[in-house]
Amino acid sequence: MARCYRHAAESTSTLPEADTLSEVEEAKLMRKIDLHVLPMLFMVYLAAFLDRSNISNALTMSLPQELGLTAQQPNTALAVFFVPYIIFEIPSNVLMKKFTPHIWLSLCILGFGIVMLGQGFIRNYSGLIATRFLLGFFEAGIFPGSFYLISFWYKREESQKRFTVYFCSVILSSAFGGLLASAIAKMDGIRGLSNWRWIFILEGILTIVVAIAAFFFVSDFPSDASWLSETERQFVLSKTRGHEIESEGKVTRQDLIEFFKDPKNYLGALMYFSVAAPVYAFAYFTPTIVKTLGYSVVQTQLHSVPPFAAAFGLCLVLAYLSDRTNNRLPYVLFPATLLIAGLAILMTTHTNFSVQYAGLCLVCMGAFSAGPTVICWYLMNLQGHKQRTIGSGWMIGFGNTGGILAPFVFLSRDAPYYHPGYSVCMAVAVLGIVVALSYTSFVLWERRRARIEGVTEKTHALSL
Repeated sequence: MARCYRHAAESTSTLPEADTLSEVEEAKLMRKIDLHVLPMLFMVYLAAFLDRSNISNALTMSLPQELGLTAQQPNTALAVFFVPYIIFEIPSNVLMKKFTPHIWLSLCILGFGIVMLGQGFIRNYSGLIATRFLLGFFEAGIFPGSFYLISFWYKREESQKRFTVYFCSVILSSAFGGLLASAIAKMDGIRGLSNWRWIFILEGILTIVVAIAAFFFVSDFPSDASWLSETERQFVLSKTRGHEIESEGKVTRQDLIEFFKDPKNYLGALMYFSVAAPVYAFAYFTPTIVKTLGYSVVQTQLHSVPPFAAAFGLCLVLAYLSDRTNNRLPYVLFPATLLIAGLAILMTTHTNFSVQYAGLCLVCMGAFSAGPTVICWYLMNLQGHKQRTIGSGWMIGFGNTGGILAPFVFLSRDAPYYHPGYSVCMAVAVLGIVVALSYTSFVLWERRRARIEGVTEKTHALSL
């Protein structure tokens, strides 16, 4: 159980060297950390993203007709989620450190579940807009807060696999959402409720259960975790420099000013934007796109699963290779090329269903597998709790403006070919390649300058 208590801050001088544990003991500790930190965070975001994106499945059912949605109202309902989601991400990170992760994250997911449950009983467009706005408000802290928390438990060469495991909750929720929706689609009319209402109600109840579990099982920062022995705690703090969580103090206005003076931070946010826009576009519209291939409602949900399963497999392979080689750039560029290739197929092939479906798989593999690498690369290049508090919220917040763009690139009037949507995603993918190379150039320049000035610590701190 990851209920936690507050320990007095340890000074850097009192931290032991990172070799105080044997290799066997360290491996045992890593397994212990993995089991305490990752599974509950995975379940939290699996539930959160499932709740966020299940509207894409509901839109293929009778929701638009029952609520009287017209023109771009479904797209607006998708986009309004991201307004509070973007605004409150950095403040949420600050509050998470103040209240501790197990309290703050469980409160966020509880609010999210209650609103999702209520969304099953809305009667009009205004109710849909209100609930989508509140969902964005409550989820604002979950994604960046979880990455922020994970970053203090692992050193860089250990981090990519863990970031990817957590990010895979996005992929599995997209796939699992289709399977779940195909089952719930058969509940149409039960107790006088349409099947799309049952999607929101049942997933809302599930999320509330996850929130209760999160209070007990979400881990806090290493300095506060009650399930670590004192030797284990000092070992983790030493190897990750986690003592900075306590020793740096609160985030100030000057910290914000200094942070935004660094051009790398703008490039990091743009990198994530170039990933987030295609991810949201295809997380929301894969069922709609698959439906244009001629499938029924249930078949649509089932055929929405394999593209995400392919993305899940590629994510795990790239994470292993990235940590093994201790490089990030190649594992950002390769998925980008898959994304562009898949988009090219979808833009040019309209009569061969098998080829179109293969193109959709390539798009999902490219869009989703780049995400965890981009986040890990940028976040682990930030030093200390202040930079990571601001940086994780800034990157995820700015990047999620792609979630506002995504709903408006696949419009019903463009069906079945969706040329404007595919073109926008293609342009964003190319932008991502340019930005990733630019970020690399800045890292190389700073490392070269640090080497000339003899600042070896910074040379090792910035990775490629």
